Amino acid sequence: MDRGHVSAISTYMTESGKRRIFRCQRCETTFSETRDTVFFDRRTSEEKVLMALKRLLVRVDLSGIAFVLGVHEETALAWLVRAAAKAHEINEPLLRDLPVTQVQLDEMWNFMARKHARETDEAGASLPEGEDGRQWVWVSFAPEFRWMIAAVVGPRTLDTAKEVVAITKALIAAFHVVTTFARIGRRGRPRQPVCEPHPDLVYAPLVKRKKQGMLLTRSTRVVLGAERLTQRGLTISTALVERVNLTLRQALAPLVRQTSSFCKDRERMRQRVVFFQAFYNVARPHMSLPEAVAEARAPSPRRDSSPMAGAHAGDGGRLDGSRLDLS
Repeated sequence: MDRGHVSAISTYMTESGKRRIFRCQRCETTFSETRDTVFFDRRTSEEKVLMALKRLLVRVDLSGIAFVLGVHEETALAWLVRAAAKAHEINEPLLRDLPVTQVQLDEMWNFMARKHARETDEAGASLPEGEDGRQWVWVSFAPEFRWMIAAVVGPRTLDTAKEVVAITKALIAAFHVVTTFARIGRRGRPRQPVCEPHPDLVYAPLVKRKKQGMLLTRSTRVVLGAERLTQRGLTISTALVERVNLTLRQALAPLVRQTSSFCKDRERMRQRVVFFQAFYNVARPHMSLPEAVAEARAPSPRRDSSPMAGAHAGDGGRLDGSRLDLS
């Protein structure tokens, strides 16, 4: 785009008004204005599709959306499937090499298809290969910028926990250090590079002991970086990611406690969570971000000469009062 290769060649009418058809002079391909969007090849008006998607983000179930908008539940579900795919495409380029220094991870209980699975383990939880009964939504959250880094739907197993950690590790800019070894001139295979934790990394889980739903004790177990944690006078906390869990329960109808609008399988729940993740990171106003950056201000040699001029130190973006400008 904007290089003289794409030009409009015709128009056509839809339920939402007139739309254009473009042609690329290089590859000689024609495509419509809504190609590869949520609205492509839809007979329903774009306004109605947007109203359905907005209601999915404010705790309205599919049956309620179908009743209000006068569509079938399968139609609203098809819109959700396409919106979740586009949300995943939005998350991929934006959530990359994040300049965060703090990450909180937590999981949230939910159920799918039925509250109690047909086959359970000794603790009463659903089996890992089953998709009914107890399921969990795993979230990693960067409290500095209110970023929901990773969101995974799956059983409460070690494999799922490793998956969440692996996704989070891949998206953070400074997480590990690769140590290489020079050749020493001897015969044999050279020593392979070693991936080691970052020297500033502090990793510790918050362990909670409960009995019949009541919290008995809460303790931390520092796995890595105990000295740095003590020197900085910090404590291990998951308070902000717990608040994100509450935000998810208030926004998505299947996560509401004692609800009848639960999802029927794990994939439908994953689509809703991914869709909300993109909305939370890109479009949702965050009133808890620190301060606003004025559009016009007097030049400050001390500030403007800094490499981070125009942004907070370590922020990786600009704040316009309510959201991050990820450009």
